[in-house]
Amino acid sequence: MGNVRIVTDSTADIPEELRKKLGITMVPLKVLFGEETYVDAVTITADQFYTKLKLAQTLPTTSQPSPMEFSEAYERLLQEDPDSPIISIHLAACLSGTYQSATIAQSMLEQEADITVVDSKSASYGIGTLVVRAAEMALAGSDKESILAEVQRLRADLTIYFLVDSLDHLHKGGRLGRASALIGSILNIKPILSLDSEGGIHAVDKVRGTKKAMARIADMVKEGYGSDPVALTIFKTDNEAAAQELGDRVKAELNVQRIGYATVGPVIGTHAGPGTTAVLIHRV
Repeated sequence: MGNVRIVTDSTADIPEELRKKLGITMVPLKVLFGEETYVDAVTITADQFYTKLKLAQTLPTTSQPSPMEFSEAYERLLQEDPDSPIISIHLAACLSGTYQSATIAQSMLEQEADITVVDSKSASYGIGTLVVRAAEMALAGSDKESILAEVQRLRADLTIYFLVDSLDHLHKGGRLGRASALIGSILNIKPILSLDSEGGIHAVDKVRGTKKAMARIADMVKEGYGSDPVALTIFKTDNEAAAQELGDRVKAELNVQRIGYATVGPVIGTHAGPGTTAVLIHRV
């Protein structure tokens, strides 16, 4: 039996160089600006996307990969090594039909194959964190069961807090209810957003002003992780200074052993909007 092969989708926001280094197969989603279709992380970069987004008259939309696209990816891996198990980790099922497409693709294969499709129950580099860890273990020769157990453990420990400039993108994209979207426009109330146990977006607190929201996030991560050694990832869209400020505030409250940086890609950026900043924390 060969080494476990790892598959994900483009919403994991893993840089191409890292994907190649770890042997990760990526199936892309698409971003549509009117009649123009772009392949996420293939024909449009994050920087190009945010530049285009600022000039767009209407909000772009996104589309998930088809089951056929996943099926073709699985078949390529199986041709390379028919005996290798495949672990396929994807965007939270409650946010997209991507996980369902991967599951359908698994059932479409004519040949017998050991494929496990995993709902990350996360988004952006929340998925990426799980995928990278799985790929590192696969390269080190870990078996499928060990990798899946570690993915489950890590997923349960991940916390993501994020701030958006406007809730319009989440509302119009169907990821947030209209009532919640109205909160941000009233008296400069800044909702602190997170992902629940299924990956759904919800507000964990509401604070007046961005600075106070950042300070509240720092307090919450301190309450959640105390002095435990942690890894910290700082997410940015097109506002690197704000992301760095949020990261610095959180870092000051934690026992950070590793720090990383991630750019929110076009698909997640379509729904979160420009100006989004986020931090991800997990124990090491």
